[in-house]
Amino acid sequence: MQTSADRQDRHQYPAHWEADVVLRDGGTARVRPITVDDADRLVSFYEQVSDESKYYRFFAPYPRLSAKDVHRFTHHDFVDRVGLAATVGGEFIATVRYDRIGADGMPASAPSDEAEVAFLVQDAHQGRGVASALLEHIAAVARERGIRRFAAEVLPANTKMIKVFTDAGYTQKRSFEDGVVRLEFDLEPTDRSLAVQRAREQRAEARSVRRLLAPGSVAVVGVGRTAGGVGRGLLGNIRDAGFTGTLHAVNKAFPEDLKEVDGVPAHRSVRDIDGPVDLAVVAVPAEHVPQVVAECGEHGVQGLVVVSAGYAEAGSAGRERQRALVRQARTYGMRIIGPNAFGIINTSEEVRLNASLAPEMPRPGRIGLFAQSGAIGIALLSRLHRRGGGVTGVTGVSTFVSSGNRADVSGNDVLQYWYDDPDTDVVLMYLESIGNPRKFTRLARRTAAAKPLVVVQGAGSAPQGHAVRATRLPHATVSALLRQAGVIRVDTITELVDAGLLLARQPLPSGPRVAILGNSESLGLLTYDACLSEGLRPLRPQDLTTLASAEDFHAALSRALADDACDAVVVTAIPAIGEGSPGDAELAEALRSAAATVTGKPVLVVHVELGGLAEALSAAASTAPAALERGDSRRPAERLPTAAVAHDKSPAVAPPDTCSRLIPAYPAAERAVRALAEAVKYARWRREAADPGKVPEYEDIDEKGAARLIDGLLTRGQGLTLGTEETCELLGKYGIQVHRALPAPTPDAADEAARTLGYPVALKATAPHLRHRADLGGVRLDLADEEQLRRAYAELAELFGTPEELRPVVQRMAPRGVDTVVRAVIDPAAGAVLSFGLAGAASQLLGDMAHRLVPVTDREAASLVRSIRTAPLLFGWRGSTPVDTPALEELLLRVSRLVDDHPEVVAVTLEPVVVAPQGLSVLSASVRLAPPPARGDLGPRTLPVY
Repeated sequence: MQTSADRQDRHQYPAHWEADVVLRDGGTARVRPITVDDADRLVSFYEQVSDESKYYRFFAPYPRLSAKDVHRFTHHDFVDRVGLAATVGGEFIATVRYDRIGADGMPASAPSDEAEVAFLVQDAHQGRGVASALLEHIAAVARERGIRRFAAEVLPANTKMIKVFTDAGYTQKRSFEDGVVRLEFDLEPTDRSLAVQRAREQRAEARSVRRLLAPGSVAVVGVGRTAGGVGRGLLGNIRDAGFTGTLHAVNKAFPEDLKEVDGVPAHRSVRDIDGPVDLAVVAVPAEHVPQVVAECGEHGVQGLVVVSAGYAEAGSAGRERQRALVRQARTYGMRIIGPNAFGIINTSEEVRLNASLAPEMPRPGRIGLFAQSGAIGIALLSRLHRRGGGVTGVTGVSTFVSSGNRADVSGNDVLQYWYDDPDTDVVLMYLESIGNPRKFTRLARRTAAAKPLVVVQGAGSAPQGHAVRATRLPHATVSALLRQAGVIRVDTITELVDAGLLLARQPLPSGPRVAILGNSESLGLLTYDACLSEGLRPLRPQDLTTLASAEDFHAALSRALADDACDAVVVTAIPAIGEGSPGDAELAEALRSAAATVTGKPVLVVHVELGGLAEALSAAASTAPAALERGDSRRPAERLPTAAVAHDKSPAVAPPDTCSRLIPAYPAAERAVRALAEAVKYARWRREAADPGKVPEYEDIDEKGAARLIDGLLTRGQGLTLGTEETCELLGKYGIQVHRALPAPTPDAADEAARTLGYPVALKATAPHLRHRADLGGVRLDLADEEQLRRAYAELAELFGTPEELRPVVQRMAPRGVDTVVRAVIDPAAGAVLSFGLAGAASQLLGDMAHRLVPVTDREAASLVRSIRTAPLLFGWRGSTPVDTPALEELLLRVSRLVDDHPEVVAVTLEPVVVAPQGLSVLSASVRLAPPPARGDLGPRTLPVY
């Protein structure tokens, strides 16, 4: 929205303040600035507010707004006077405004940094978290305009509004005078305010997904009048799954006298349905979707699953159609899965929803599954069905979401839902892209601390038409950051299922020690080698010989599990011939009963051509899964899962003590061991995450001084690379000292610089093509006197050109040690990232750099130093002297603090950093500054903008 130029006050309409937000109940609202064009909306809104709410707002009966009031509440300069409105369906449901005031409480302008704030929420929308969301946004606006403190006067009886302020988590001061409560609070985000904001975000986004996955009523729009077609198929899938709510079929072409379709009530429009509709599944041509969305919005539908194609995947016109779809749905407070979606599934007995193109329900289980691609979703459902999974004794998933073009609901939203979903124990996600890596890593870290999260991250592009922040980080770096957030990162959907089944069925290992036993010496040795390759510590394999009976397997597994030197057991089994050879069911029961004796160690089976054993291991006594149809020659990705039970029967559930020890079976040693290795790494991360460390405080850091220096430097322009002196001054504010380097444009200047610094010195060429390239010969070290210095100067000039081309500098020699490099960069998608590696061409060629998200804790700094492949060079490799890694860790922490405290610092490079046995020396440094974004990661909750 843009007001006319002749109506503008001091600033143009701030479009970047517009945002879509998810409210406490899972619905959405639009937050935007109030303009002069909103007079009629404001009056209409005020008329719908109760007298009591008006009294609380104005401290007196105030039945209607005067023309003067309307003018004051709609004319803003967007600096000293700002008003925001929350809208649904284009109409106001709440407003908030601030007015800048001075020390005397009267209207003021900058540099005054205090403002009065006041809210008004329509009674029908109170309790939805509208005021809390508006407070986040008006606070962000105020900070952007230089306001640091809000004051609010509230009547004591207005407890709801007092609670909005006190629950926000800001530092507050409260006073009571003349019958009014006065609240004053700083707008600087605190740990508590950020925690409150993110907790509200999680609850709201989880509830918005829950409304889609657990509806009480569903309407399928686009049901054909004859058998066949997508809409008719969707209707049948929902009906046949035994959906527990009410189901409706909708098609505007239905005859007026048609009452039912396949036993489901039929309607010509969603408007014709008596009673509420929670979810609409839309399967009409793309050109008819806007009309359907409007009808759904006017009827109060809470969410949409749009399977219709013809959107961003169809070109530029489709992309614009997709953006319009999202904007229209959010106008009515609805969220969308899709468009071009495969659908959603919820196997809970309370819901039994199959609003997808899968013709039959997957069997219920404890695995949550997300896939952007419908084809990948089919393949995952099929593999889970064949392999088995879940800890309830019934194979399958808890919920499944295939998001298609992912125009609205994304993997982040579904992750918020699964975080505290009691029906989901393991989360499997196939992500073609990560639209907001910064948010995803934050959510993943929290989720992984509670339940395993396994991710396949495709290297492809984002879904068509989706707004994805561009990242400058390599794909491998983003993957490394995900692992540090606790994500179990795998490369294929086969590995995704392999890891998921182990994590769903078995406890986490307490360490990397693996016992191996079985009836094949060769298979045991293959497993042993696989363990070594994956960084595990295998014990000597125990060969039971091909004559081993079920009792022999039981006894050997019992002994291995009882051994304190073992953290996990891999059982290898091959077909055996002979009267005493155990059958599949007998061997499976022997292994399960042995595993039940020690519940804290995972057990895996590697089997060769033993399909019956795999099925037996997946089955509890009373819940053997139905086998796949024999003779089905279709590829796995083409074969849809088959339901374990009919839709009108409850699935059998095995006793918990039996189900908890279901043993996953793998057809190859490498696959079993790789899954186990991921479980070991994840278990170690869980233990470390329980004590993540702390961000240390350093008394010599001058944060305010650095802020003043940065503000002054930025007056020169929008972005700049600092000069040497400015770089040293800024880093010095954070206790980072850079070795002084003096320019040497002539041999005489070089000698003068050396005498100033003191011999011995180093002479370096700093031209861009020679900088940090000691291998090219542009550096001369340990020059003890003037003669050596002048000779080195002449050699460099002869090799590389004139001093103007060389740009030589002289620097005092630093103690010998290991050359390293420390970098920090602000990535637009991932946020602030701290990187570390050894300096030199070899490390650059191998990409041997480690990364951590800022802010870095003391434990993360220690881990960062040790996580590069060349780290042994720092710790006395081959008899060398170990270097001062504590000093290196402190340097990393100081750089982390600098970029975390000052978002204007967008890049820092320290290269080389020579780490000696005692102390370290920063020989060269560069810093780049840029104005911070208007809304940082500490800003208010918003949905992606299209």
